Amino acid sequence: MHLEELSLHQFKNHYHSEISFSPGINAFIGENGSGKTNILDAIHYLSMCKSYLNSIDKQNIAFNERFFSIGGVWKYNKKNYSVHCTYKLGAKKTVKLNKKEYEKLSDHIGKFPVVFISPYDGDLINEGSELRRKWIDGIISQVDPSYLRSLQQYQKVLNQRNALLKNMHEHRLFDLESLEVWDIQMVKLGNHIHKTRRTFLESFIPIFKRFYNDIGAATEEVKIEYRSQLSRANFGDLIKEYHQKDSVTQYSNVGIHKDDLLFTIKAHPIKKFGSQGQQKSFIISLRLAQFEWLKTMKETNPILLLDDIFDKLDHERVQKLVTLVTNEFFGQVIISDTDKDRMVKLLNTLSISSKLFETKNGEVKEISI
Repeated sequence: MHLEELSLHQFKNHYHSEISFSPGINAFIGENGSGKTNILDAIHYLSMCKSYLNSIDKQNIAFNERFFSIGGVWKYNKKNYSVHCTYKLGAKKTVKLNKKEYEKLSDHIGKFPVVFISPYDGDLINEGSELRRKWIDGIISQVDPSYLRSLQQYQKVLNQRNALLKNMHEHRLFDLESLEVWDIQMVKLGNHIHKTRRTFLESFIPIFKRFYNDIGAATEEVKIEYRSQLSRANFGDLIKEYHQKDSVTQYSNVGIHKDDLLFTIKAHPIKKFGSQGQQKSFIISLRLAQFEWLKTMKETNPILLLDDIFDKLDHERVQKLVTLVTNEFFGQVIISDTDKDRMVKLLNTLSISSKLFETKNGEVKEISI
């Protein structure tokens, strides 16, 4: 699978851009703010129906405009598929596949998988548990539609249960019967989500460790630990145990919405004890493992998007990463960089097809290598 064409209209600083891609390596060079990252983000839109960098759709519309549109043509199993994403102020976002609009955007997730490696990925280590849950959920959802449905239903049930707890608190009335209606649904959905997350990590973690040994140092033992309240007790028993606390806090204190991942190196949290280089190697290994896991499950190569990461890594790690991602295993790779000479030198060493583009003030042109 690869992306053949991309068109941007009033998307961020691209008022109108048309791009034709190579099925191999595609590099976009330009100064910061020139629009190269926005191209990668547009590709993420066509895959996941949302921005990788800014989840508020209206903030991705070009200045003083009222809508944006992104179009693309994917080549998959020798067939072409057109995808079109449009957002207009005051209206809902629409996504069409071969000119047919989806009733639910979630039906599109997983059809054209991508993996985005960004300088902002360090937030996976440094920020709170919600970001790590979203990361793991985003991977599994591209493969398992029933998991995505369970997540969406669980969130609705959680919201309803929390609203009931707040209402009971305000009226000073504990309604056990009404609460148990939501308990039953939360337990059923939560058990499915917990089991799926656990099964995913069992297959994912060995892949991650292998990549870290390739990019980092084999002597640095790294681990991912799944932390869930459901791992220590039956969810049905737990939710009853927390009834009193829930009624006081007006919030559901137990469930898969409390899950987290602990990242460690040499048995210590990498957030506190890992060097910058170790943290970068950890994050890139997570992303490359994400790529391989999706490739295995979907039986096709996701698109690999590398955004300005060469500026963030030392020379040795860059060389290891380039060696990994420029072989045929990774398929189509789309890279952004600020250094034209570095990118030209890289592309000239490759035996696979490649294209080089330059971005400036939201305009794109192909240049010779």
